[in-house]
Amino acid sequence: MGNAPLAGVRIVEISAFVAVPLGTMTLAQLGAEIIRIDPVGGNIDFSRWPVTAAGDSIYWASLNKGKRSVTLDLKSAEGQAIATSLIASAGIVVTNLPALGWLSYDRLTAAREDLIMLSLTGAPDGSPAVDYTVNASSGFPAVTGRGGEPINHVLPAWDVIAGLYVALGIQSAERVRSRTGAGQHVTLALSDVMLATVGNLGYIAEVQANGRSRGPLGNSIYGAYGQDFETADGRRIMVVAISRRHWRALCSATGLTEKLAMIGPMLGVDLESEAGRFAARDAITAVLRPWFASRPADEILTVLASGKVLHGLYQTFEQLVRDDPRCSIDNPMFSTIRQPGLGDVLAPRIPLAFSVSPVPSAVPAPVLGADTDSVLGEIPEPRERVGLGH
Repeated sequence: MGNAPLAGVRIVEISAFVAVPLGTMTLAQLGAEIIRIDPVGGNIDFSRWPVTAAGDSIYWASLNKGKRSVTLDLKSAEGQAIATSLIASAGIVVTNLPALGWLSYDRLTAAREDLIMLSLTGAPDGSPAVDYTVNASSGFPAVTGRGGEPINHVLPAWDVIAGLYVALGIQSAERVRSRTGAGQHVTLALSDVMLATVGNLGYIAEVQANGRSRGPLGNSIYGAYGQDFETADGRRIMVVAISRRHWRALCSATGLTEKLAMIGPMLGVDLESEAGRFAARDAITAVLRPWFASRPADEILTVLASGKVLHGLYQTFEQLVRDDPRCSIDNPMFSTIRQPGLGDVLAPRIPLAFSVSPVPSAVPAPVLGADTDSVLGEIPEPRERVGLGH
């Protein structure tokens, strides 16, 4: 890992759930050394679903690949003192626990003045929130589905985005320290992540400029043409035509150019524009649907690919793992790792590729507490070994 982008960076993590573990794992995949401290027996997320038949958490193992694991009695003064020494030695700590008491920035900077600390909270005032509650107020459930009731998406989008902000925040603060020598306390709130994303995607300005927002569209695409179609063998394919080139490719590949061209004059819209295709989406879909319904998925996929039509085959997680050639050892992003509790599993490295600083392949998540002795033995100042998770 000596040539990896973040080689030589050491970070202590005290966290649970998705955002912080994902953010620090991202840094680990870039070559940083991540030391996760958990209470004895594991934190609240140690047994979170999905789990194996034996009860081992696939969730925990997947979000903690490439880290080192230390367990301490964090409720004891001794365990807190050891954790403080380890944080001071590393110089960077990331947490989504309340930054209070021994874990407060003021207390930790007494042990290391140039400490970098990133604290993730639910809301800016420190009140709790999770992805599911933040999502409910984001506006997205109201425009997901076909209307009638709010629909939650199952992707923990706000946690994932927050995790990447965590990684970016740490790298930014570390760069400041490398230039100026100054540490700092970086704060991030999950609700702010949601608000920033909603604003950056134009949803806030849309309401202010137009006095309203869009409604639910099912699987259509707002402001352009996109629709899902069922094939003769019961599969579903998503087709998208955003640019003029995309639209012409779809018309040509399906052999329906002349029929589709009739829609524009009939409805008084310009099908060469995104707005026109969006306005005529129902009519376009009515012309296209029989073409898809009369052919099996494999034939359609071949035609669309050769015609350079934007498309995607809907598939389950099982189909993704079993049938999709991108999700295989043939993809250089993946490698097979032997994960304790899970066996041999396919695991991705970070999807970034660097021409000069190669990133390491995936590394298994540690056994809980397995690195306690070795990590604490690396703390510069010898300390009495009490409060350990043994």
